[in-house]
Amino acid sequence: MATKQILEGIKVADFAWMAVSGQATRELAEHGATVIHVESHKRPQLLRVNASYKDGIPGLDRTAFFATYATNKYGLSLDLTKPKGREVARKLVAWADLVNDGYTPGTMAKLGLDYESCRQIKPDIIYYSTCQFGQKGPYRLLSGYGQQGAAYAGFSYLTGWHDRAPVLLPNAYGDYISPWYLCSMVLAALNYRRRTGKGIYLDQAQIEAGISFWGPGILDYTVNRRIPTRMGNRDPRMSPHAAFPCLGDDRWVTIAVANDGEWQALRQAMGDPQWAGEPRFATLLGRKENEDELEHLIGEWTKDYSPHQAMVTLQAAGIASGAVQTCEELFNDPQVKHRRHFVPLEHRVIGVHHYNAPAYRLSKTPGLLRRAAPCLGQDNEFIYKEILGYSDDDVTQFLLDGVITTEHDIPDVLKPKKT
Repeated sequence: MATKQILEGIKVADFAWMAVSGQATRELAEHGATVIHVESHKRPQLLRVNASYKDGIPGLDRTAFFATYATNKYGLSLDLTKPKGREVARKLVAWADLVNDGYTPGTMAKLGLDYESCRQIKPDIIYYSTCQFGQKGPYRLLSGYGQQGAAYAGFSYLTGWHDRAPVLLPNAYGDYISPWYLCSMVLAALNYRRRTGKGIYLDQAQIEAGISFWGPGILDYTVNRRIPTRMGNRDPRMSPHAAFPCLGDDRWVTIAVANDGEWQALRQAMGDPQWAGEPRFATLLGRKENEDELEHLIGEWTKDYSPHQAMVTLQAAGIASGAVQTCEELFNDPQVKHRRHFVPLEHRVIGVHHYNAPAYRLSKTPGLLRRAAPCLGQDNEFIYKEILGYSDDDVTQFLLDGVITTEHDIPDVLKPKKT
């Protein structure tokens, strides 16, 4: 008998636009929720127009970026700018337990699909909005990607070297923090509704989610009026604390020494070279004062080892160390393979594609990856007929009226360029 999942029976109308809202609903889908993702060929979710593409050929159904955030979801094509399209969306809201609003503040209200409108349709609806700055305030309408959000939240100011400009983080740092707050909020809201029978509105500012992750720096400022500054890979309470060169082209290993006892262990692991016994390196303060030379000398030792050789040697000595892995190494990592983190699924266009499993395992109700991300509108027939109860004639009319969009509705700017 199949294992029952923790969110089985929960139904989600997913109006995700970018990664944060899409990641949150993906987690719900992978733990049993039925998630219907709504978009149109005229205005597809932005993740569909970002690389990497299968075989390097652009296409709305060819990108791994969207596929990563949509496992287990059902795909519905629906033009919300049309009155009949909004009628369909309201019917979807009546079906749902949860509505996910991933748009700029005010967008769903213009469509008649904001929280106040949705709770008129279904009084106990749980509704969340997520955007850079939240739904209210002077900056509510400012748009941007997670990289700009990370800069505004203070992370770029801390990232880089003290004598260079701040670094614009490439990984949209806040985008990988915000979804987990959303998931926690949704679970709390579901529990609240179970106990009270009432729905609730949740408003997330992704900037604030990011700010919460550098609490020590905020506290240091509020208590001591110290402003943290860029320091490269270094740490004020550890030395050495850096990435060191290894055998091969652009290969590295990280080392972090937290106290003098660990420094002694590192000395032994390196064969206790003569320079390591010098008094200037004996204490944390001494190592910090001579950190440039210290890092150079340690690099002279690490460069004769591969990253994994150095990591194993140092960890065996009780030193915090990690190989800096390439994507290829990560995909073939024995620990990651043992955990079955990458799950192969057959995508209609991409073919067999490996997806990230949930990074946590629930013992009684584990997350499951059952189906690859949908192509745009892939599940139209199932959703319109089986879930929403429309007839064949209704669906035909929707197609004729452009309520259901197709690949013929893709704007020229989004179509692959012929070579």
